[in-house]
Amino acid sequence: EAGVLTAGAWDDNRNFARFLSYRDEVFKSGVPGLLPISVEEHQAANAALAQPSAKQKLDVSLVIDTTGSMGDEIAYLQKEFDALAATIQAKFPGAEQRWSLVVYRDETDSYVVRWFDFRADTGEFRTKLAAQSAGGGGDFPEAADRAVDVGTRLSWRQDSNVAKLMFWVADAPHHAGTEQKLADAIRGARTKGIHIYPVASSGIDELTELTMRSSAQLTGGRYLFLTDDSGVGGAHKEPNIACYFVTKLDKAILRMVDIEMSGVYREPEASDVLRTGGDPQSGVCQLDGGEQVQIY
Repeated sequence: EAGVLTAGAWDDNRNFARFLSYRDEVFKSGVPGLLPISVEEHQAANAALAQPSAKQKLDVSLVIDTTGSMGDEIAYLQKEFDALAATIQAKFPGAEQRWSLVVYRDETDSYVVRWFDFRADTGEFRTKLAAQSAGGGGDFPEAADRAVDVGTRLSWRQDSNVAKLMFWVADAPHHAGTEQKLADAIRGARTKGIHIYPVASSGIDELTELTMRSSAQLTGGRYLFLTDDSGVGGAHKEPNIACYFVTKLDKAILRMVDIEMSGVYREPEASDVLRTGGDPQSGVCQLDGGEQVQIY
């Protein structure tokens, strides 16, 4: 149903030391398929982040894993799209919002990647989104490297006053052996000023979490993760994050758009918070040992 899925959000660039510590722990575990992105590259991306500034226009791309386990997430986006677009239009009437769609499965499926380039006609986009369904897959990894690469090659507007957001919705990692291609695709997004906002869905593993968080950190996006609060779908991985708010997913997406368009960080409205992870107070959490983390 529309408005049911729940999510948290996290900004690794505002908590960069903790990101590096988490990255180091996963790398020490020896998980195959880790992105070949050095600490120095992460540091350079963090140091290069500019102070957020307001934008006038909006380009949004949905990059969606459409394998068999993603039915709930696809149905949610199909039912929620009109409300999302209408809310954005009401708050930012001059944004000339445009939407594009990339859907992907895997090499042995009926298709690997399909895409629908940017359109200003939200009705046309809705029709394309409504035509998608979940199927295929079979093994855990999917063709994420090819999908993110296609997403960066769409007709994004080049003006500096355009907010460019890619919501990458997935529950599985890339195949081991494609990590260089995925890393290069993420770098391509960064070069074009595209901010990647992963939406980690049910059943992800540690490789997927780190990959998604790395893509957000390198491009200036934020990590969104679905939670069990909705009671919909399979179990959702508890993220390696110290503190967060849980809201409905649509509220989280709209808050990310608002931050990008306004250039102002903000917490969710108190009435939108379903629960918290940790004990956030006035935008921060106090951790054991005296460390503070910023949670929006």
